[in-house]
Formats: sequence, structure tokens, C-alpha cells
Amino acid sequence: MPISNQVAVVGTGVTRFGELYDRSYLSLLHEAATAATDDAGVEVGALEAAWLGTAEPQLGALVGDSAAAVTEALGFAPRPVTRVANFCATGMEAVRAAALAVAAGEYEVVLAVGAEKMRDLAPRESLVAKTVEQSHPVIAKGRTAPGQFALVASRYLHTYGYGRDVLAAVAVKNHQHATNNPKAHYRTPLTVEQVLAAPMAAEPLGLLDCTPTTDGAAAVVLASRRWAERNARQWVLIQGIGVGSYAGYYPALFRRDNDFLGFAATRAAAASAYRQAGITDPRAQLDLVECHDCFTITEIVNTEDLGLFAPGTGGAELLAGTTSLGGELPVNVSGGLQSCGHPVGATGVRMVAEVTDQILGRAGRRQVRGARRGLAHNLGGPGAVAAVTVLGAA
Repeated sequence: MPISNQVAVVGTGVTRFGELYDRSYLSLLHEAATAATDDAGVEVGALEAAWLGTAEPQLGALVGDSAAAVTEALGFAPRPVTRVANFCATGMEAVRAAALAVAAGEYEVVLAVGAEKMRDLAPRESLVAKTVEQSHPVIAKGRTAPGQFALVASRYLHTYGYGRDVLAAVAVKNHQHATNNPKAHYRTPLTVEQVLAAPMAAEPLGLLDCTPTTDGAAAVVLASRRWAERNARQWVLIQGIGVGSYAGYYPALFRRDNDFLGFAATRAAAASAYRQAGITDPRAQLDLVECHDCFTITEIVNTEDLGLFAPGTGGAELLAGTTSLGGELPVNVSGGLQSCGHPVGATGVRMVAEVTDQILGRAGRRQVRGARRGLAHNLGGPGAVAAVTVLGAA
């Protein structure tokens, strides 16, 4: 069965994102999942299966290494549980796997939940240290995420003649959006001057161009369209969902066809999702976008890769206010990864929940007026994988 318009999001739940030292992984998973089931108006016992997105369980004493964490946190036994991981696209991959199982007719109502605890470790034990110290001894020694995306930023600014102010504009916009999101990690507005004056992480990316590591969880309850029409109080339909891959973690930066001006995986995932959703002009046919802004440059190039803007014009559209709340096509009205933070396994699920809430008109002060169709996008690793989900009003 085709997935387009056959699977519904019938409930969402998101914890507060932040430095949650007083919360355990299992408690966050439980909070998000029960919030989603409460929103859907179903008991946990009514769920037939669950998918868990956790990318880095070794950061939390292996909790989340298996989807049995769902069994433990929710009393889910003996129903099937599956853990998925796909770099920073992990959360949306959990949603995709759950949606495909429903579309296939295997289940009527299921759970997709993402959770990550990233702040309980000292810097020398963190994901950054793992990347630097535990990867390939030659081609990846000393390699960091800021360093990798700084290559894209340098190439983009040089090729299209922008200055660092265009990068700062992303941080300023998304921090301003986050003032309306009580669950965001950072909710303090920034100025361009503050972003430009921040300590340099990897030229031209400063500290405030980078996403924080964060704790948090998010969940959605998915159901067949038939089940939603009979039982749901309100719902949004998945119109298209696609994943694209480009290369492994190490070779992604070394392929000769990598122009460092965008990400082929995003273009492939978007093409798949658009084909399913019948989208031919995404700028005209989408009302809002939650896109991966792990670094400020990433949002700019991703808006181009998603076909919202022509190559090289994403920066100009940003500066013109097109992507701000109230603009023609708002991007990351939640605050994005820049302000919400990035608990890797939870991020993609949070994005799907945000777009769902926007379409249902319940996003509060950050509500996009008249939102009927939106897109959520994850980019994983150094552009190695990407996931795109298009959601629309029932």
C-alpha cells in the first residue's frame, strides 16, 4: 500500500529540552510517550508496536542500546519494539519505520519515540570527544562537526559573496523564534553583534553558530487513516516520507562530486517525499518548514537543497525575512536545533510533532497562520544521510 495519505499522526508529546541532569533517560522517554498517548486519547496498552530512535546509547551507560528501553519505561511487554539509528536522522527514521509498518497493514496504531541523554558526561567523554578520539586514526583524527560544516560555510560564503552576517542572521532568527517555545533549550534573544563576537569554533563558525548538546525526548502516535477516521480526535496525514544517502561517515567529505555547497542526501530525500506528496513547487505548496540547522550554514544550504530557494539565494531570502515567522515561508519557528538543542534521537520526532501541532493550529505564540502543509527535515552525519517528511491537514 502506498504510504501517502494512508498514515496519520494522531498524538504528539515533547519533553522540555535542555541540561536535564535531574532526569533519567527512561523518565524522559516515559514522559514523551505518555504525553503522546494522552494527546491521542489512547492507552499505552492499545499500542501494537513501538520504534525507538537513539543514536548514542554509549553516552548513557548503554540505556537506549535496545528498544527494550520502551518495554521498561512503559510496561510494553510482550509487544514488539525496535531501535533504529541513522546519525542525526535517527528520530525521523523511527517515524518512517513506524509509518511504513502501518502502511503495510501490519498494525493499526503504533508509537515512534526518540530520546537522548547527552549532558551527563564531561566534555572529554562526550560525543565531541568520541568523534575526535575514537574514529579513523588518519583521515578523521581531530575531525569535529564544527570543522566539517565550516568547510561548507567557507565555500558558500566565498562562492556567493556573503559575509558572516548571513550566518549570524540564522542564529538571531531562530533564537527569536524560540522565545515563543517554552520547551526550547535556549530562549534568550541574540543580536548579530553577539553572534559575530562569540569565540570562534571553526572559521567561519563561531560558538553561537553551533547547536548545543542537549537532553530530551519526543514521541508521536501513528495510526492508519482508517483508524484515525474512526477513533482520533484530530489528526494530520503523512503525505510523503523519504530518506536519502550519500556516503559513509568518513568518505562523505572526500567524494569528488561533493561541491560543499549543499547535500545530495537532502536532495534525494526531498525528491522522494515530494513525489509521494505530489509537490512540484515546494516554496508555493508548503506553509512552514522545520529543517536541520545543526550549524547556521546548514539551514541556509538545506533550504536550497529542499528546493525552497534557488542555489545561492537562501542567504538573501533569509536576510529579506522570507523565513521568519510572519514571512512568506517560515523556517524553524520552533527555534530549530540552534535553540531547541539537538538530543540526536529526539530531534526528528520533535520536528514531526512541531509540524503536526502547527497544522492543527495549536502552536501557541509561534503559530504559523493558516498552516495546512509543512515539512520536517533531518540531515545526518557530515551530509551522509537525510530524511524528509511532508505532513498535511486531513
